[in-house]
Amino acid sequence: MNKLLNRILSVPTFRSLRHPEYRLFFTGQIISLIGTWMQTMAQAWLVYELTHSSMWLGVVGFLNTIPMLLFAMYGGTIADRFSKQRIVLVTQMLSLIQSVILSTIVFLNLATVEIVCVLAFTLGTINAFDVPARQSFVVELVGKENLANAIALNSASFNGARIIGPAIGGVIIGAVGIAWCFFLNAVSFFAVIIVLLRMKMQPRPIVGNNTGSVFGSLKESINYIRSDRTLVAVLTLVAVITVFGWSYTVLLPIFADKILNIGAVGLGNLMMSFGIGAFISAIIVASTESKTRPSSFIYSGITLFVSGVSVFAISDNVAVSVYSLIFVGMGLIMFIATANTTIQRRAPDAMRGRVMALYLIIFQGLAPFGHLGMGWAADQIGSRWAILSGAAICGMVAIVMRIYMNTHQTTN
Repeated sequence: MNKLLNRILSVPTFRSLRHPEYRLFFTGQIISLIGTWMQTMAQAWLVYELTHSSMWLGVVGFLNTIPMLLFAMYGGTIADRFSKQRIVLVTQMLSLIQSVILSTIVFLNLATVEIVCVLAFTLGTINAFDVPARQSFVVELVGKENLANAIALNSASFNGARIIGPAIGGVIIGAVGIAWCFFLNAVSFFAVIIVLLRMKMQPRPIVGNNTGSVFGSLKESINYIRSDRTLVAVLTLVAVITVFGWSYTVLLPIFADKILNIGAVGLGNLMMSFGIGAFISAIIVASTESKTRPSSFIYSGITLFVSGVSVFAISDNVAVSVYSLIFVGMGLIMFIATANTTIQRRAPDAMRGRVMALYLIIFQGLAPFGHLGMGWAADQIGSRWAILSGAAICGMVAIVMRIYMNTHQTTN
């Protein structure tokens, strides 16, 4: 076993795993994320079973993600002031409790869409404090020199779980019911909790002045980002992809049920195919990031994403839909992993939690408006045209940003 591990660690793709504490964290995350993706898939199917409404799917998506917009700066400020390890430990325990409550109400046949909405908002609030700390914790585990590799491997684990979780979730729903997906997700949180308790991190001193108000922290982060045109362009693209592109996911239950006629198991397969593409892309980025310009990954990723989601929108064929989502996953992760790395590498240590919080406000905090907008657009013009319109907007903005950056580089 040790020989196998040493061979794996000798491969440049996995060099971040040479750090023992990160290796522990990485392993625990994989188990927990499989459960998280089971719950994500099961919650979407539960809402659809309760309402058969694209609008309600959008509302639940909105409530699950709006806390990131409301509370992420508080989460980022706390991450810069206290132990990130302890913050993540607390948020994982709270997430476990949320999953237990959700599984219990479904087991007891007490679930209503209103209760699901409240629990979705609760989990979103927990994540608003968890994600800034978790994202900025990685650099403490591997250092800046291995940051891009670690972020790519995190994406690989996240999307590897996206492959496995929905597939298992679809089978579980068909075999024993939705409640078991939520219960198994609760159990999976123990993996990260145990790992965090075992990790022996050296206390890190607080660097710089980060004792001001949350509003002051937000202003400082915005001023830092505004001073860098590359970051302005990257974050603009992140915002547009989030609102008009990635929001297609809220309509997946409708495609699975009414357009492709493949049910809950098929919905799991659609989510799994995205995960396959994302996993492949994450490994590619981890293997080649030191040899490839970030801008190449950014614009190649957007091209793959827009092309794949457009094919998915017009497809009536299950196989074509599945394969198109593989390219969607490849493109999105190629873009997002590179954007994340670019921002973290430029962030000062004393501001990393807050800068990442601002990134997450854009990346996840704007997602609820995309979910609501996509649900509304689907009711007005149909699911296909809603997704195609969003893809077109993403493509056009990417072209404008590429011209903007090329012009800036030429004039400087």
